[in-house]
Amino acid sequence: MRALAHARLRPPAAVRSPSNVPQRPALLPPALPFPAARLRLRRLPDLSPPATRHRGPMHPPTATAASLGSAGGSFPELTCPADFAVVAAPGGRISVVGFGSLLSERSARSTFPDLEGFRVAALRGFRRVFAHAAPIFFERGIAAEATKEFSSLSVEPCEGELIVVTVFEIKEEEVPAFLEREHEFRFLVVVPEGLDGVPFTNQAVVCARYSDEEYFKGRCQGSKEIYNQRYGRFNIDKIWRDDILPCRLYLRHCVLAAKNLGEPAYSNFLDHTYLGDRKTTIREYLDTTGAGIMEEEPPESLKSRYGG
Repeated sequence: MRALAHARLRPPAAVRSPSNVPQRPALLPPALPFPAARLRLRRLPDLSPPATRHRGPMHPPTATAASLGSAGGSFPELTCPADFAVVAAPGGRISVVGFGSLLSERSARSTFPDLEGFRVAALRGFRRVFAHAAPIFFERGIAAEATKEFSSLSVEPCEGELIVVTVFEIKEEEVPAFLEREHEFRFLVVVPEGLDGVPFTNQAVVCARYSDEEYFKGRCQGSKEIYNQRYGRFNIDKIWRDDILPCRLYLRHCVLAAKNLGEPAYSNFLDHTYLGDRKTTIREYLDTTGAGIMEEEPPESLKSRYGG
């Protein structure tokens, strides 16, 4: 385990993936594989302020945030609001990476009304995977339990992969609510980059795959009651699993959101987002088993929420 540098973190190399994606050195800044002439993204300027450690009202980082780089070369992990001080910019803004529903600015603003600097970016060394059982789909009545279509998205380290994402800034005061909403995720420190391959000035936080064992022991404090409140009441006995399929309306929403960002984001989502087998891309899925999903309309009450 290594201590946080006072100035900036540089995520170590990601774990090697079994995928067939051509391997490249992880987290290096070569330009993205998108010809400049094809870029038609609605891009805002990088509003990230200079990288200076935040000295505002946040408490000092915990020992967890100061002990990073575990076995396997994982990315630095944050576990409580105080830990976010290490990535806070002057003024207390925290950069957040959006990779699924948060590719939609409308969705992002429904969650973070006061966000700033919404823009397109890239995240090297990660892939998107539908391997997360999401209780919100059961709450909203759009989970198809019989066909196991109730998966949301997460990301996980994967050497050689690159995903087009969004980045925006939230207020320091929003961090506790952010952690509560994404209770079952691991919060990793990353360095996004522009579509020109130039790393952003500020680090950001991304919600990544956790594990059931760690989640139950850490976030649920070993309490079955806490787990049942969040998951058990939906008959979910395992959160992180590889045998489930995307929630249909959610997948449609994410694809439309990526499409609205431009061709590079759209193609990247289709070709660098996988089912739980880590082999089947979303493009392949929509052409086969998932055919028809993009033609399905959400119910009236959810049209705004799942409209792309």
